[in-house]
Amino acid sequence: MKTFVKILAPVLVLVISVYVVQALAAAKPEPEKKEPTQRLISLYVDEVKSEVITPDVETQGEVRPKTEIDLISRVTGHVVSIADSFAEGAQFEPESTLIKIDDTDYKVAVVRAEAEVAAAKVNLERELANAEMKKDTWLQKNGNVKPTEFALNKPQVEDAKAQLRAAQANLKEAQLNVARTEIKVPFKGRVVNRLVGVGQYITAGTQLGKVFSVDAVEVRLPLTDIQLTELDLPMGFMAENGAGPAVEFTSHMGRSKHSWQGRITRINASFDQETRLVYAIAEVQDPYGAGADFGVPFAVGMFVQANIEGVESIQAMVIPRDALRNADKVYVVDAENKLDIRSVEVISTSKEQVLLSGGVSVGEKVAVSTLPNAAQGMLVEPMVKGQAASNESLAQL
Repeated sequence: MKTFVKILAPVLVLVISVYVVQALAAAKPEPEKKEPTQRLISLYVDEVKSEVITPDVETQGEVRPKTEIDLISRVTGHVVSIADSFAEGAQFEPESTLIKIDDTDYKVAVVRAEAEVAAAKVNLERELANAEMKKDTWLQKNGNVKPTEFALNKPQVEDAKAQLRAAQANLKEAQLNVARTEIKVPFKGRVVNRLVGVGQYITAGTQLGKVFSVDAVEVRLPLTDIQLTELDLPMGFMAENGAGPAVEFTSHMGRSKHSWQGRITRINASFDQETRLVYAIAEVQDPYGAGADFGVPFAVGMFVQANIEGVESIQAMVIPRDALRNADKVYVVDAENKLDIRSVEVISTSKEQVLLSGGVSVGEKVAVSTLPNAAQGMLVEPMVKGQAASNESLAQL
């Protein structure tokens, strides 16, 4: 009996404990259920405004020389001297001698040509005298009978004149060859490269180097058909007396931003077949002198941004540049703070703002914050930058 009680007692204790735990669990009140809340995304918004503006056209291009030439030798000989100004990047003055070629043989040719001219003149004088003598003799012997041209020595005179002209042409050519031993250009310029050295033997047709004029440089600016319409300029436009639209060029040199002033001089008369764009040509005068910006030249090869002056004022809706998405989309935040993704009609864009002709209304709020997973109708929490800063200041107080 005692053994039975010892075995049964632990079992009863275990059973009673299970029932007690179940009773306590059943008596415990159920936890209060809370509905899950959506976390709103905060973003900055700006208001759509309406303004009367004269839109500028923004584009870009590379500075290139207006005049660039290859220096080619027209005579043969040894290079006897090269000017210090004929070095890569150096500047030279108009009609300055850049390269001197040995002219000894060409000066000898001039002396010979001068002798030929003198001999031809003597021969002509002799034939003219013979013509006079034959004419007098014919009149004395034959009276009024008409003489032949050969009898009057006319063919011999014409031949002597032709020989004189040939001798004079040879002399002129010899003198030109002497002049051609000095390589000059008729403009102020800069040297792109030099391909010869002192003592080098060159032949006619040898390329000596490349130079460009610094009187003016050009920038080829690509324009879309919309931009061309905004400028109110026809294809094939040619500016008269530098009266084309003004252009401001800008570029960063190190940490500084520089600007230069130019004008549109012409617009191509056809579209580029590869890019489907039309190109306007702008010029900057004296880019290494008066046209420089605080000593920084408008240098050939520089890539620049161009802002072409607008000509026509228009009424347009204006939004910040950050509000435009994928070229023609904006995120409008409506009165219920819901996101409305819309397509808009873009007139033009710049770094700061976008001009629109439709798609939004004046006074509506557009998102300017980055929103990677935007969805139509999603709830957001709009903030205006000025108000957000004021709220933070009040919270700190």
